Amino acid sequence: MTMRAPSSELPVVFDGVTVTAGPVTILDHIALTLAPGAPTVLIGPNGSGKSTLLRVAMGLLAPSRGRITWGGLENVPPLKRAIVFQRPAMLRRSAAANLRFALRAAGVPRAEHARRTAELLELVGLGHLADRAARSLSGGEQQRLALKVVMATHDLGEARRLAGDVVMLHRGRIVENGATASFFDRPQTAEARTFLAGELLV
Repeated sequence: MTMRAPSSELPVVFDGVTVTAGPVTILDHIALTLAPGAPTVLIGPNGSGKSTLLRVAMGLLAPSRGRITWGGLENVPPLKRAIVFQRPAMLRRSAAANLRFALRAAGVPRAEHARRTAELLELVGLGHLADRAARSLSGGEQQRLALKVVMATHDLGEARRLAGDVVMLHRGRIVENGATASFFDRPQTAEARTFLAGELLV
């Protein structure tokens, strides 16, 4: 699942965000800043809180405690945000044409479409697939076509290719947060080392 937002609503700041369901804590005092730039990728085992964090950020779920601000403001209507699930909807046209459609819908001047489309495709590593039918792209490629800012994935290879920063969640808490190269090459926590080794985190 992926979240995107216009740069005017960034950074997104989580300030002590906690989500509980009865006696169960799903997110535990999350403190995190999501700034403009290369995508931030959320990783972690099943049940670690990745999807809940995205849903709370988008206003689909209210935190039990703490607050979230978008561009320094609370309770900002999500008029220019989108959330993309595992299988995003693709139009029956090329990858580039899907982006041009989105740019038109966002009110971007037509004269900027070619440049912005090329920039966005390069940003997510799909420049060489601009003319490929969007529906023929792999699931991961379709997600990249649909995303911009934050994504959650189980695919470590995809995370390494796309992320500027990696946030790892385990049992509803952030256990590691840093630059992609540092996370993959020099993980600081036992949880990260275990997860990267493909071993079960309990």
